[in-house]
Amino acid sequence: MAIPLTADRLVAVLKAEGVKVAEYPGWRTRERDDETGKTFGPVHMVLNHHTAGSDSLAVVAKNGVPGLPPPLAHIHLAKSGLATLCSAGRANHAGLMALNAYTSFLNEASVHPAPSKASGTVDGNDVAYGIETENLGNGTDTYTRAQYDAWVRINAAFCREYGWSAESCGDHKETSIEGKIDPKGPVEGYGTRGKFTYTGKQFRADVAERLKHPASWSPAKLPAPVPPKPAPTPPKPVPVLTTEQRLSALEKTVTAQGKRIAALETK
Repeated sequence: MAIPLTADRLVAVLKAEGVKVAEYPGWRTRERDDETGKTFGPVHMVLNHHTAGSDSLAVVAKNGVPGLPPPLAHIHLAKSGLATLCSAGRANHAGLMALNAYTSFLNEASVHPAPSKASGTVDGNDVAYGIETENLGNGTDTYTRAQYDAWVRINAAFCREYGWSAESCGDHKETSIEGKIDPKGPVEGYGTRGKFTYTGKQFRADVAERLKHPASWSPAKLPAPVPPKPAPTPPKPVPVLTTEQRLSALEKTVTAQGKRIAALETK
């Protein structure tokens, strides 16, 4: 049974994976367990979201939104790649999950079916860690390199700690019975890869690759751009003489030659 991590252990496993961690004031005791009478855990997966807004840390950690009290995730991930801890207990992030989708993540299946409400539902807030990654969610706002790298590290940290495979990492859109679309949008790049569009399949592949290495591992980076060679120095322009200048030069040459001949004759 995967018991939720203590606050101190959560900090430790994230830092061990190379994640830059900040702690939101009060996060260690801010949860929804007492208010709902439902204890967080056991946990079986990580659920990934986008915030659908900017400057959203306080909303996720402390303020919530109308009809949905905080905390709204366990971790808020900024564009800079900074992961701010918002809760160590139950958080309002997942809502109801389709049973068929949840079961595929629970069993770490290689294929995750489209969520079907007809299959039944599971309270996702009981069973999943939630990560809110800052992005407008409009399909054009870009996840930064630093942000995506930290995102992969956070998911891998949970998997490494619990002995899960990357198939325990899901997207909100892959479990929601409400037609959620997150996460969505382009990614600036990862490792040696340039810009690409976020998909759960690619994300899990990146988490799986990370899990093949020790927690201290970092993916290869794009080679530094080769500075352009300096432009060759253009040749000095050859002066173009006028007819008068050429005649003057010729006269000077003839005069000089005459002087040399006269000097020889006087010897």
